[in-house]
This record gives sequence, C-alpha cells and structure tokens, in this order.
Amino acid sequence: MNLLEIRDKLDVIDREIVELYQKRMELCGEVARDKIRTGKKVFDPVREAQKLDSVSAMVKTDFDKQAVRELYQQLMTLSRRLQFEIMTEYGKTFDTGYRKVDRLKTSGCRVAYQGVEGAFAHLAAVRSFHRDCGFYNVRTWRDAMEEVKSGRADYAVLPIENSSHGAVSDNFDLLLEYPELAIVAETDLKVDHMLMAREGASLDSLRKVYSHPQALGQCSQFFRNHPEIEAVPTINTAVAAKLVADSEDRTLGALASEQAAELYGLTILERSVNQDKNNTTRFIIVGAEKIFQKDAHKISLCFETAHQPGALYNVLGNFIFNNVNMIMIQSRPIPEKTFEYRFFADIEGRLDDTNIINALNGVEDQITELRILGCY
Repeated sequence: MNLLEIRDKLDVIDREIVELYQKRMELCGEVARDKIRTGKKVFDPVREAQKLDSVSAMVKTDFDKQAVRELYQQLMTLSRRLQFEIMTEYGKTFDTGYRKVDRLKTSGCRVAYQGVEGAFAHLAAVRSFHRDCGFYNVRTWRDAMEEVKSGRADYAVLPIENSSHGAVSDNFDLLLEYPELAIVAETDLKVDHMLMAREGASLDSLRKVYSHPQALGQCSQFFRNHPEIEAVPTINTAVAAKLVADSEDRTLGALASEQAAELYGLTILERSVNQDKNNTTRFIIVGAEKIFQKDAHKISLCFETAHQPGALYNVLGNFIFNNVNMIMIQSRPIPEKTFEYRFFADIEGRLDDTNIINALNGVEDQITELRILGCY
C-alpha cells in the first residue's frame, strides 16, 4: 500500500473510533443520571483501576499496555467531566462557603499592615481604603492576620507577589494557617525603591544598605555594581529607613519608598534603584467574612493532589474543559510530606458562575484537599 491508501484506511478507522466514542459518552450520560438517582459519587477509583487493568490486559507489548492505559485514563477523565456537567444541569451545586455582596465596606474600618508608616503595605492600604479608616502597623504579617482573626482589625493588607522577584512565599503559607479568613480584594502598587541615607552621606560613604529581602532582590543589580556595599535584610522597607534615621552612622543606607524618606528625614541618594522600572507588587486584602463582590473576577485556590503521575494534569483539565482561564500557579512544599507539594492557583471567574461550579465539582473529586482562599 502507498501512503495515500494507508491514510484512507486510517480515516475509516478514525470514523469508527469517533462513532464508538460518541456511543460510549451517551452511556456515560446514563451513568450520570443513575448516580443522581442513587446519590453515588462520580469518581469511583476502584472501578477505574479495574477498568485500566482489564483493558491493558487485552494487548501484549509493554508499549501497547501503557498506551491503552493512557488512552482509557483520558476517556474516563472525559466521562467524569460529562457526568459533572449533567449533574450541574440537574442542580448539583458546589458549596463554596462564600456569599455575594454588592460592595466591600471601605470606610470607617480598622486596617492593619506590617511594618511602620511609609512601608509599601501602608501605601497599599491607604490606596485601597477611605481616608477615614484607622490604619495601624504591626510587627509581622502573622500579626496582621491575628488582628483580623481577633476582630481588632477589619482587614489586613499583605504583599503576595512581585512582578520581578516572584511570590512572597511566606504569605501563601500563612493563608492556610488562617482558614477562617478570606481574600476579599487586591491592589497593584508600582514599587520604586529609593536609596536613602542621613544628611551628609553619599553613595561613596555607604557600606551597608538595609531593606526587606524582597526589596534587596529587586535591587540586586545595584549590589552587583557596588560590591563594597553589603545588603542587609530587615523585616520591612520602612523599618529599614527608620533604623538608618535613628542611627548617626553615615555609612548606613536603606531602600524604601519616597514617602519613607520624607517621614524619617532622610536624603535620597538615588531614585528607582530597582532594575525593573515597571516593578509592581500585588497586595491582597484579607477579611474575616467569606464574601465576594458582585463584580469579582478572580478566585484564589489551594489544592493538593495524589502523589502519582498525571494527577495535576487531570485536575487542570477540569478548568480547560469548562473554559476557565488559569492566570497563576505556584507550588509550595507540604511540610509534613517530604518532597511533596501543594498548589496555589488563581483562576478567572466568580464563585457563582456555572462553569466555575462545574470545574470545582470536578476538581473536588480528584484532589486530596481543596481550599478556596478568596473571590475578589
């Protein structure tokens, strides 16, 4: 047979495969309706394992056994997605634990941020809330979360991601430690790090520059160009500025906001030291109520999968088949499981969208743990 004849025969086989696929999916639809009547779960891992073993036993070579297993894993994944879609049509919902509100309260609130006045978190807080709010600082990000949990603050403002230096990993982990709290809003803040020191100091006189580790990383090129200057991490950029202001040492400098230089009477020696001139930090606003606004468009999730091949692929497929766009995914180690990871993800949508509910129904059946961190 020549190539054209072979392709003709393949086309015939492909038509037969598609016809059989359609017949199989029609039967899977009947399975979904039966499960609705009987209350059975869509995902039956024992049944799927038996099916994979039986179909792989029908072929002889190792290659074909693995190929048939992969083929049927995909078929069963498609079957589950169809079943979830049918169940959603029959009124099966996903209990998110969140309720919709018209708008977020942004005036007359108590808002906690980490650091001292002039910190970028302080600037993000002032930008996000009405000026009549009570803004106050705490020492650590954990302290800010505790303020909200205790009811002393209505909201906490925390950095979660920087455009040039990546995730603020500690704060991803911190979100899991406070399951009673939720992300209710976010704000992006353009971050320009100013090099500052006491009056009379100069770039040549500096030997140490203090700032938060994220800020030092965002200005790493500066330290490569000035190896005589030591980068010294501190808990916060504005804390670094205050430390330099309280010292009489003109060999010390800080990287912080322009507002911090004004507040603490420091001289700006160099502007926009950060190598990325579009440097932006995303701040999340955390509250005690699990609510989302009617114009919310993003959902943050955390989930863990089984530690086996294809587990993450199958989870992400639920978003693909429901036309849900994933805009961020991060992995973080699970402390109690050596070299196993949980995933943090942001998806586009709102918790009362049908495609989101359908996707979450599918995800829930294929993961070991799912947490909705917020809708905003």
